[in-house]
Amino acid sequence: MTFTTENIFFLGSVLIFASIVISKWGYRFGVPTLLLFLFTGMLFGSEGFGLEFHSHEDAQLIGMLSLSVILFSGGMDTKLRDIQPIATQGLILSTVGVMLTTGITGLLIYYLSEWTRLDIGLSLPLSMLLAATVSSTDSASVFNLLRSQGIGLKHNLRPILELESGSNDPMAYVLTIALVDMIVTSGGFSGMELASKIVGQLAVGGLLGYLLGRVLVWIVNRINLPNSALYPVLVLSMILIMFTLTDLLKGNGYLAVYVAGLVAGNSRMSYRRETNTFMQGITWLLQIVMFLTLGLLVNPSDMLSVWLVAIAIGLFMIFFSRPLAVFLCLQPFHVPVKAKLFLSWVGLRGAVPIIFATYPVIAGIEDAGFLFNVVFVITLLSLSLQGTTITIVAHWLGLATEEPKTGNDFGIELPEELESQLAEQTLTDADFVKGHRLCDLDFSYGTLVMMIKRGNSFIVPNGQVELQSGDILLTITQHKE
Repeated sequence: MTFTTENIFFLGSVLIFASIVISKWGYRFGVPTLLLFLFTGMLFGSEGFGLEFHSHEDAQLIGMLSLSVILFSGGMDTKLRDIQPIATQGLILSTVGVMLTTGITGLLIYYLSEWTRLDIGLSLPLSMLLAATVSSTDSASVFNLLRSQGIGLKHNLRPILELESGSNDPMAYVLTIALVDMIVTSGGFSGMELASKIVGQLAVGGLLGYLLGRVLVWIVNRINLPNSALYPVLVLSMILIMFTLTDLLKGNGYLAVYVAGLVAGNSRMSYRRETNTFMQGITWLLQIVMFLTLGLLVNPSDMLSVWLVAIAIGLFMIFFSRPLAVFLCLQPFHVPVKAKLFLSWVGLRGAVPIIFATYPVIAGIEDAGFLFNVVFVITLLSLSLQGTTITIVAHWLGLATEEPKTGNDFGIELPEELESQLAEQTLTDADFVKGHRLCDLDFSYGTLVMMIKRGNSFIVPNGQVELQSGDILLTITQHKE
């Protein structure tokens, strides 16, 4: 069965519904959602239930669209105050770390035929291209696992992972595109040419991302639309404009949208709550569609001929090249060894390497099909081995803590423009020294009790209300801390 105009909405909806239902059980066993979405796509694919999808061009288009929105949303959720203390470490991991991983792994692939009985036979440029496609990590999927099990991380590991996962895709993309261009044009393996392309794309992407992010905030704050629901749609359209415009100007579109997201997320912007809610929903939808598409694209039987080579490369990356890159990058910093070991282990490969592996196929590079299947197997290995053991490793290394509570039990948020702060206070018997009425309690100057929660009931407060032990007070203070 193939996708047609008549059935694409029905089949697409069934796939998305099935993926969401399957992912519910995956959370309970600590299985990465990404892995489940990929397996769902493979289950419904040509060698499963028979859905025919073989267009690498369409898969690449869906991947580019999805990644641009996902990276912007990730930038919006990243707070500069959280990443400032670890900005240098995170950026080094996402740039130098990616290059080190590519170089170390590429050399292994090139010499693997000589060192073992595995017959790979790839040239040095092709070996580096294969390594580049799998050099970026999908650390963002780690947060889904940690949050689902209520686990936090010590030593500022969460913001380091957050920054690395959001900013390492552009570097891997630049390496992949530059190597594809060099191979297609038979330009050979020129280090200087590769370096110039990397610097140029990153410089243009970063600059345009900052400038266009400022333009986005300025437009949103001043356009004064008649319907608030249009603001998130406006932001979505501008994300795609930023990505396309940067690409046309020979910059890195992925870096541009991520930087623009950082600018927007850390600026005062009208209708932020509506925009954040919309972006979270559309990000989940695009992730599901992207993972399903990639699962449909692959033929499981094609992976049988490359599984031994792919597993050898994947294990080398997991246990050698990624840890070596992490330890070298963080050597100048006072990062505990256990934290480095955890950062090494959470170098998950996700949907991004598979999308990048479509570029050699579309460019018509020899052995591109081999590269694509190897990348897919490496991704499955990484998600299966590393993704299912994240929480175990965090506990084993003594890095797991209780995840900080976000939001409040009342479901109330304040606009960031207000210089006020919400807080919760659970009452105990020690609070009733002067009496049980609200007016008998002592509060600091400028604090107002907005609401009281007792069990599943909510009480609008006044000074004479009788309070009980266990009541939760929602307070608002005049100034943020």
